[in-house]
Amino acid sequence: MNFSVILLLLLGLTIVEAVSMKFTNLVCESYNQSWFVFHNCRLKAVRRDRIVLNINGTLLYPAQVIHVHGKLFKRANGYKPWLIDVKLDVCRFVKRNYNPVAKMIYNLFKKFTNINHTCPFEGPQIIKGFYLKPELLGLPFPTGDYLLSLRWLYDYKLQYDTNASFEFIEDLISA
Repeated sequence: MNFSVILLLLLGLTIVEAVSMKFTNLVCESYNQSWFVFHNCRLKAVRRDRIVLNINGTLLYPAQVIHVHGKLFKRANGYKPWLIDVKLDVCRFVKRNYNPVAKMIYNLFKKFTNINHTCPFEGPQIIKGFYLKPELLGLPFPTGDYLLSLRWLYDYKLQYDTNASFEFIEDLISA
């Protein structure tokens, strides 16, 4: 095997180990308790480097038209808008992943949730044991603190917000 190939493989392993992502805060707020109720919205530390996200809520009526407005903020003297501002038709997206940014975010948590079918959505909406894996991200991020804000609209009315803060650390020097 070529020496340069071995060197690249070793550097690749070091870079993956040098990147860490973990949740720092989670806030869920329902604006219409008669439509959507949160039962559980919390982070749990399972290891020093792994914090899992658990959200359990119930959609009390069938939802046929679901939209989400997602924004990514980067912390720099407060949270400032950073690169991503996406409005998405969830029902259309679940049928055909047409938005690359939403696809990247959805791929991070799809195996931890029951939100993986087409509309209508009704009943329990659960994300359980979800933790961040930098290797699934697929994009380079600068080191820093981020906030992913998702505003959920059912039938064009704001129903609830989910805001997840996380830190991304790329420590290539000490690896």
